[in-house]
Amino acid sequence: MTDPISKLNQLTESHGSLRPGKGLASGVVALSLAILCFLGVLAFHFPEYLTTPQLRKSYDVELLRRVMYWSLVLSGAIALFNMVFGRLRWLSFGTFVLLGLTLFLGAHKVEVDPNFPDGTPYIGLDWFILDLLGSTLIFVFVEKLFPLRKDQPVFRPEWQTDFHHFIVNHLLVGFVLLAVNLLVHKLFGWAAKDGIQAWVQGLNFWVALFLIILVADLVQYWTHRAYHEVPLLWRLHAVHHSVKSMDWMAGSRQHIVELLITRTLVLAPIFVLGFSKEVIDAYIVVVGFQAVFNHANVSVRLGPLRYLIVTPNFHHWHHSQDDEAIDKNYAAHFAFLDHLFGTAVQSDRKWPEKYGVVGDYVPPGFWAQFKFPFTWKG
Repeated sequence: MTDPISKLNQLTESHGSLRPGKGLASGVVALSLAILCFLGVLAFHFPEYLTTPQLRKSYDVELLRRVMYWSLVLSGAIALFNMVFGRLRWLSFGTFVLLGLTLFLGAHKVEVDPNFPDGTPYIGLDWFILDLLGSTLIFVFVEKLFPLRKDQPVFRPEWQTDFHHFIVNHLLVGFVLLAVNLLVHKLFGWAAKDGIQAWVQGLNFWVALFLIILVADLVQYWTHRAYHEVPLLWRLHAVHHSVKSMDWMAGSRQHIVELLITRTLVLAPIFVLGFSKEVIDAYIVVVGFQAVFNHANVSVRLGPLRYLIVTPNFHHWHHSQDDEAIDKNYAAHFAFLDHLFGTAVQSDRKWPEKYGVVGDYVPPGFWAQFKFPFTWKG
C-alpha cells in the first residue's frame, strides 16, 4: 500500500513529457478519469453543497450519468490493460482504488434529490470538474496542434502551482460570486438608473455584446495598469506574473484578493448599465475563452487583426521580462486600447524570450504565493 502511494506522490511532484509506450500517459488519463468520476459521485450525493446554483438548473442529469458510466468503463479498461501487461501497475492500483470508491458510493446510479432550500452555502465542485475537463480537452489539443514552443510538455515546470490556483479559484466560486455581488450592490447600487438600463436592454444583441466587452475592457485596462503602477497592488499582481511558462493553465495563477478586486470593478459598470442576461452570458463565454486562450502555448498572431483584438502573441508580451515589454499590453480583449493609450509593445521580434517577474523574487508554491502580498521582503 505504501509503495503505490509514495509513487503517486512522486508522480504529482514531477514534471516533464509523458513518454509513449511506457504506460505513463495512458495511466495518467485513466487516473484522471477516475478522479473526476469520484468527484462527480460526491456532487451527486451533495448537490446543494457541491454544485453551483446557476449550473445545476441547466443540467441534463441523464446525460451526466451516461458520461460518468462511460468514463468509468474507459478508465477501468485502460487500467486493466496496463495491469495485465505489467505497465506501471502502481498507477493502475491507484485508479482501481478510486473506481472502487466511486462504485461503492453508487456511481452513476445515485438518485439526485433536487428538493433543497435556496441559499445553501456551496463550493463549485461541478464548475471545477466541467471547466477542467473542457479546458483540458480543448486547449491541450490546440496547443499540440499549433504549438509555440514545441518542446514544452503538458506537465511543464510549476504546473502543480497553477493547478492549485485553478482548484482554489474554482472551488471558491460561490464565495467569490457572493462577495462580488455584495460589493457591487453596496458600492455602486446608487448609480443604477432605470432609464439607462432600459435603453441598454433595448440594444441589438451584437451591439450590446460589443458594448459590454468594450466597457468591461476599459475598466479592466485601467485596473490592470494600476496593478502595475501602484506598488501595494503590484504585490498582488506579481503572483500572476511569476509564471515562467505560458500555457492554458498559466492564467489560473491569480491571487484570490486580486480576483475579488478585479471582478468587482469590472462587473460594476455591467451592473449599473443593466445589460440583459443573454448578453452577460455571452460576455462570460468570451471572457472565459480569452482568459485561457491568450495564455496558451499557441503560435497565433491573427495578422492585422492583432492590432484590434488581444491574441496570445499580444498577451505573451505582457508576461515577458524583456525590457520593451515591461508595463505594456494591459488590455484583455481589445488591443487597440493599448495602442490608443500608448502602452502597446513595440518590438521587431515576433515573440518574447523570457517570462516571469524581473528578479524572480515571487516564491514558488501556492501557499507561499498566497502569503507573498502580505510580506515585505523582495
